[in-house]
Amino acid sequence: MTSLAERGQVMTMVAEAIAAGARQDRACAAICLSERTLQRWQSDQSRGDQRPIRVQTPGNSLSALERQCLLAVANADEFGHLPPTQIVPRLADAGQYIASESTFYRVLKAKNQLKHRGAERPTQRRSKPRALCAMAPKTLFSWDITYLPTQIQGLYFYLYVFMDIFSRKIVGWQIYDVESSDLASEVMRDICKRENIAPNQVVLHSDNGSPMKGATMLATLQALGVMPSFSRAAVSNDNPYSESLFKTMKYRPAYPPKPFKDLLAARQWVGTFVYWYTHEHRHSAIRFVTPAERHAGLDTALLRKRSDVYEAAKAKHPERWSGATRNWQPILVVHLNPENHIVEKGETKEQHPELKKAA
Repeated sequence: MTSLAERGQVMTMVAEAIAAGARQDRACAAICLSERTLQRWQSDQSRGDQRPIRVQTPGNSLSALERQCLLAVANADEFGHLPPTQIVPRLADAGQYIASESTFYRVLKAKNQLKHRGAERPTQRRSKPRALCAMAPKTLFSWDITYLPTQIQGLYFYLYVFMDIFSRKIVGWQIYDVESSDLASEVMRDICKRENIAPNQVVLHSDNGSPMKGATMLATLQALGVMPSFSRAAVSNDNPYSESLFKTMKYRPAYPPKPFKDLLAARQWVGTFVYWYTHEHRHSAIRFVTPAERHAGLDTALLRKRSDVYEAAKAKHPERWSGATRNWQPILVVHLNPENHIVEKGETKEQHPELKKAA
């Protein structure tokens, strides 16, 4: 806003420029002033700017003390390495509610504490294979192999990972120096033994790699009573859960910046990652509970407790809530490559006969 004294000085300078032979539009453009604004000022030189100076703040905003508390929690040793989407559910598990994720992000951004930590490749839309779904653990598995760099250029270690799609738990993994259908079969036998998998209980989804479709692996699956499912050729998006897991692993800040020295070093690091992912990481797609908790059926009680925490927070400060509290209802069904008309919001196989038939 421009005061009356400043307006007078501006009008005087423009008048002097015009008297010296300058055009009014050029003089106004030189000082980034609109001619219409100059005319309005000249028509009533006694009237100042009518806009209010007062800066309005929302009545339900956090106080200065609450903001300091939020920043202290976000920068604490326990949470300093986590994003708000991981901090808020953990606080709720501890019976504490400070603010929503969006408020955490807003306050951190105001303090210049938000930084992008990695490049992302844009997703590509591809056609999908047959639809499958899981409504309980130990019914639908996904597996894949990813490369781990070694100190010899062009040579890699191979990480075999098997995941339960319903709970996101890593049910089996191993690292070898070769890709082999025989080795994958050994891992699968061990998984079925540890997880007490009965014949015709599990569908195992994978891509079309040679270890996945090798004769030994297919014979092992047939002997174990495990039903195979395969992605389309050369379409990695048909196996999204395994691909997402590998990206989570390789985009971790703790991922080694240098190649692995030997198999032992690779197995030690991956073992640490698997424990973190299974027992500590709150997964966003399963309402921010750990895969181990969901696999053991503990997520329902945890999510009910979170809902109670949010209801208590709303009762304490109802003016800070514009609607219902956050949805902490458990995810009842998880789809793998669903049809385009199916929406992933608590649907069951009974609601969709095509999924029932496919599963």
